[in-house]
Amino acid sequence: MQQLHHYIGGKAVAGTSGRMADVFDPSRGTVSRQLPLASADETRAAIADAHTAQPDWAAMNPQRRARIMAEFASLVRAETDSLAELLSSEHGKTIADARGDVERGLDVVDFATGVPHLLKGEYTDNAGTGIDVYSMRQPLGVVAGITPFNFPAMIPLWKAAPAIACGNAFVLKPSERDPSVPLRLAELFIDAGGPPGIFNVINGDVEAVDTLLTDSRVAAVGFVGSSDIAQRVYAKATANGKRAQCFGGAKNHAVVMPDADLDSVVDALIGAGYGSAGERCMAISAVVPVGESTAEALVERLRQRAHELVVGPGDDAAVDFGPLISAQALQKVREYIDIGVAEGATLAVDGRDIAVTGHPEGYYVGPTLFDNVTPDMRIYAEEIFGPVLSVVRAHDYEAAVKLVNDHRYGNGVAVFTRDGDAARDFTRRVEVGMVGVNVPIPVPVAYHTFGGWKDSGFGDLNQHGPDSIRFYTRTKTVTTRWPAGVRSGASFVMPTMN
Repeated sequence: MQQLHHYIGGKAVAGTSGRMADVFDPSRGTVSRQLPLASADETRAAIADAHTAQPDWAAMNPQRRARIMAEFASLVRAETDSLAELLSSEHGKTIADARGDVERGLDVVDFATGVPHLLKGEYTDNAGTGIDVYSMRQPLGVVAGITPFNFPAMIPLWKAAPAIACGNAFVLKPSERDPSVPLRLAELFIDAGGPPGIFNVINGDVEAVDTLLTDSRVAAVGFVGSSDIAQRVYAKATANGKRAQCFGGAKNHAVVMPDADLDSVVDALIGAGYGSAGERCMAISAVVPVGESTAEALVERLRQRAHELVVGPGDDAAVDFGPLISAQALQKVREYIDIGVAEGATLAVDGRDIAVTGHPEGYYVGPTLFDNVTPDMRIYAEEIFGPVLSVVRAHDYEAAVKLVNDHRYGNGVAVFTRDGDAARDFTRRVEVGMVGVNVPIPVPVAYHTFGGWKDSGFGDLNQHGPDSIRFYTRTKTVTTRWPAGVRSGASFVMPTMN
C-alpha cells in the first residue's frame, strides 16, 4: 500500500499525527493509497516554513517570479498525460476530462506569468503643487487554499498561481479524497526553480482547516466546497482577521427558449449535466424549457440520449463518464433519486441500479432524468452533485427568469435562444454570477473572473482574473514632496489640493 505524505519546505514530509485516511479508486471501490492527516502542530509547522520563506520571495523582482511561473507551467504541461491518469485513478473522471482539469488550471498559471504588468500601480504627477502620489501592490504574506475533490488540479492551480506570482507563500490543504496530483504540483514548482517553502501542501481534515483559519500568520484563505461549509469557513476566517473568498454550491439552470435549436441544446445538456458524473460546481442540473411544446420535445430527446450514454471506469476511452467519488456520495445521490420519486416528480430515466461489467464495487450511478419537477421539491432546491437532471417547466419567459432569480444559489446559468433581444434581456436581469448564451458551462477564461452570487459565494473578490491579483495583494498609496528649502510653517488644517 502506497503511503502518501505532506510537502513542506521543498521536500516530502511523513505524517506524525498517527491518523491516516484511505484514498480510494472509485472505479473499483478499492483502497489505493493511505494519506496522513495532519495535526495542528504539523499544520503550524507548514505555516512557519512558509512564513520564513516568504520575505525573500516577495523581495524577488516580479519578472523573475514570472519566469519561474512560466517554467512551472511548462513542466506541468509536459506531464499533463501522467497527471491526468493519476487524477483519474483517485477521482474517477475520464482521462480526457482529467486532461481538461489540468489544462484549465494551466490557463491561470499562464495568466499569472503576466504578474509584472498586473502588479503595476498608479501614478499622479503634481497632484498638489510639488506633490506626487503613487500606489503599489504588495503581497499579503502567507495565504492558504482549501480545495475540493472535484477538480484536484484546476482549483489548486487557480488558487496557488496568482497567490505565489504576487509574492506570497502558499499553503494548500487539498481534498483528502484525491491528494496525489496536488502533491505532484508542489514538487514540480520546486523543479521549476521555485524556492522551498513557497508552495507547501498539508493533508488533513477539520483539524488542519481550523489551524489555517485561526493561525495569525495566515493572512488570507480561499475555499471551494459546499455552501454550508463555505459560509462557516468565511465566518471563521474573517472573525480571525483574515481575507476570505469562499465558494459554495450551485443549482445551475439552463433556460431553453422555444426558438432554440433543440438538437444543439440536447448535446449541450447531456455533456453539461452528466459529464464528470455531475460532480462539477458548474454542471447544469436544472433544465427550464419555456412552453409545453418545448418541454415535450426536449424531454423526449433527453430521454433517448441519456439511455445511450456509457458509464464505466475513467481509464476506459469508450466511457462517457465515470463513478462518483465515494461510497458516501453514491448513497447520497441514490437517496436524492428516491426523494424525487417520493415527492412526485416523473422519473423519466433511472440510474440507480446501473451495473458496470467487471466493476461491481465501483461507485456508479447512471444518467438520471426527472420531469415535472416543481420548485418546492428538495431535488430542485438542493444541490445533488451527481448525474441527475431535473426538468422544471416554465409556461413563459418571465416565469423562467423568476425561477432562476428566486433560487438560493447563483453560480452559473445558461440561456439557449436565437433571439438577441431575449438573450440581452436575460443576461442583464438574471441574478447569477456567470452567464452563458448558448454556452452550457460558462466558466470564464483565465483573464476574466470566476465567482457566483447569493449562497454560491462569500467574499467580495473572486477567483482568477484581475480579482485574484487584488485578493492576494494590498494597496499602499504614497504621497511625496521634496521641499526646495522654503519653509511655510506649521499648518493645523486638513490638507487639500487647493
